Amino acid sequence: MCIRFEHVTFTYRSVLSSSNPVLVDVSFAIHPGELVALVGATGSGKSTLIQHLNGLLRPDSGCIQINDLSTANNSDLASVRRNVGLVFQFPERQLFEETVYADIAFGPRNQGLDPEAVDQRVRHAFDCVDLDGDVFGPRSPFLLSGGEKRRVAIAGVLATDPQILVFDEPTVGLDWRGAMKVVDVIRRYHSMGRTVIFVSHDMDLVTSLAERIMVLNEGRLIFDGARKTLFQNEQILHQAGLVFPHVSLWMQRLQKKGYPVRSDVYTIDEAKKEVDCVFRKE
Repeated sequence: MCIRFEHVTFTYRSVLSSSNPVLVDVSFAIHPGELVALVGATGSGKSTLIQHLNGLLRPDSGCIQINDLSTANNSDLASVRRNVGLVFQFPERQLFEETVYADIAFGPRNQGLDPEAVDQRVRHAFDCVDLDGDVFGPRSPFLLSGGEKRRVAIAGVLATDPQILVFDEPTVGLDWRGAMKVVDVIRRYHSMGRTVIFVSHDMDLVTSLAERIMVLNEGRLIFDGARKTLFQNEQILHQAGLVFPHVSLWMQRLQKKGYPVRSDVYTIDEAKKEVDCVFRKE
């Protein structure tokens, strides 16, 4: 499913909020099967933008289309929300059923599926998040580890079978092992041909997952392109308060020590290949 934002502007309307727009004239298109990272400083509008993707928020001006569906059209909203799954920060705080199985089944049951179809969705969701349904299904979600709770919460969204999956800071608050399990979920779902969009402050995570990066600054989209192009643009990095991933900084240090390595390396796998190549030549 194609996502299109056309000149979207949005301002929160309340006594406590500023009158300044949070999103300003934002336009972009995301095509089916893409994996896109959305980055920017705190307050840049990232979380606000992704809440527009399934109509939780709607723009003051401009339009948003998910294929031929418009979030401005009330009759389209149910279809939009079936197709766009949104995983908030700390989604495990929304777990509420007595068992893990019941929590994951909640979404497809509300879609009106029969029990057999619900069971198929739940089993598939367990597989997607790499949890054994027979083991975890009868357990209380409140007795799981933090990483397990996060994966169960994600499974609850996956069970609704969205074509587009949106994460807000998917690894925040998790230890390394738990974070890597969530990263595996993202990669697995994307490998199924689904569109994935995620917000993150972790530039190591961003560069390890996404080839395309969108940068918001004070509500404006100031960059949309390849990660290599972004990290060659110091002005954009400075303007948005972004930092190089640790792998790139490490390669830059090796360069300064006289090793003939490339500095435009952004993932551990790329760095390993580069270092192996240099030291084999020596």
